Amino acid sequence: MADRRHGTPPPPTDSEVVSERWDGDDLSGRAFRRLAFVDVDLTDVVARGATFEECSFRECDLNGGRFTDTGFLNCAFTRSAFFGARFEGCKLVGSTFDRCRFGALEVVGGNWRFVGLPGADLRKVVLRRVDLREADLGGARLAGATIHHVDLGGASLHEADLTGADLRGSDLSSVDPVATPLTGAVVDLDQAVALVRALGARVEEAVPMES
Repeated sequence: MADRRHGTPPPPTDSEVVSERWDGDDLSGRAFRRLAFVDVDLTDVVARGATFEECSFRECDLNGGRFTDTGFLNCAFTRSAFFGARFEGCKLVGSTFDRCRFGALEVVGGNWRFVGLPGADLRKVVLRRVDLREADLGGARLAGATIHHVDLGGASLHEADLTGADLRGSDLSSVDPVATPLTGAVVDLDQAVALVRALGARVEEAVPMES
């Protein structure tokens, strides 16, 4: 699944749902595999413990959806909308997002390793305690986003914009402070020390004042 982050097409689907209205439906506990959702209204759906495996979502509306302990494994989202959606404890390993809209998206916990979000507009998202190791965030716009206690180890952040983002508690080991805009970002003391060291400076105790 790791190859998906580099643009490998998703596996072909076996069947499709086209232009249907599933808005407000409860999909909890259901399992979907190799299914293509095309222009499907999934507004305000509820899904607890559901599984979507190798599915594709094209021009779908997931605004206001509530997804809890749900898996989207190796799925592909294209030109889909997530305004006000919430993912809690979900697993999206290997899934990709292309030209999607994420206004006010909230993600709490869960495994989003190897997720592909290159160039995504994530300026209003809230990410808390999410595992985003090895994720592709190249060119992503994260200015002003809330990114608390997120594991970004090994993530691709080339040309990503973190200006004004609240990064406290997150793993910033993959952030190059020279190449990544950080103006106005909020960091904690440990992160500040790590970023200074990444710039090549040494952090030592203050020199005592001479009497």
